[in-house]
Amino acid sequence: MSDIGCTIALIGEQNPSIPAHRAIPHALRLAGEAYEGTVVWRWVDSDMLKNARRDLSVYDGVWVVPGSPYRNMEGVLGAIRFARETMCPFLGTCGGFQHAVIEFARNVANLPAADHAETAPQAQVPVITPLACELVEKSDEVTFTPGSRLHTIFGGQPTRGEYRCRFGVNPAYRAALENAGLQFTGFDASGDIRALELPRHPFFAGTLFQPERGAMRGERHPLIAAFVAAAVKRAGA
Repeated sequence: MSDIGCTIALIGEQNPSIPAHRAIPHALRLAGEAYEGTVVWRWVDSDMLKNARRDLSVYDGVWVVPGSPYRNMEGVLGAIRFARETMCPFLGTCGGFQHAVIEFARNVANLPAADHAETAPQAQVPVITPLACELVEKSDEVTFTPGSRLHTIFGGQPTRGEYRCRFGVNPAYRAALENAGLQFTGFDASGDIRALELPRHPFFAGTLFQPERGAMRGERHPLIAAFVAAAVKRAGA
């Protein structure tokens, strides 16, 4: 047991009608049981984000939660960029995963017009587009690339991903994103992208599925536990 706690920013408009939002506090409590110190989380509405480096500097971890479209997309992208550039532990689930792709595309992969088809259906560079088959209240098996961080976190085993999602990575931009350093390391049975990570970051991961949902059944999820552990490490540094 560790006596160090951490403070995590939950980026997105809190809405009790969204199942993932009801689950996230339970997921963090379960992950925090490994620490005697307090694991604290605060909801940060996207429209509160004016300057991410100033607004988020007090946090040890950033979780961009499901619930897109966000009221302030640029604020969310700024939060992700802050986490990426300052080596602050980052987790993005569902909409957070999608916006991590957009932020990386715009600021690293030289695709400044990258956008989300949900909010910009006429986008010139739609890196996030509708899924061939909607994943609303569905689940499927996700496997991870051997040697990846996610493969290690999940003990080399597949996981069952639970979804409430209609959008994913446009495969037309996969090569450009990977060539710029983003790693897609989680896939469904058809080979469609379901998770990402940045290998040279202390902890930067995103999943199209919603790992927090298992907390409603009392399940401590390994990905959320790993994210909290990284935030605790940063807090104690």
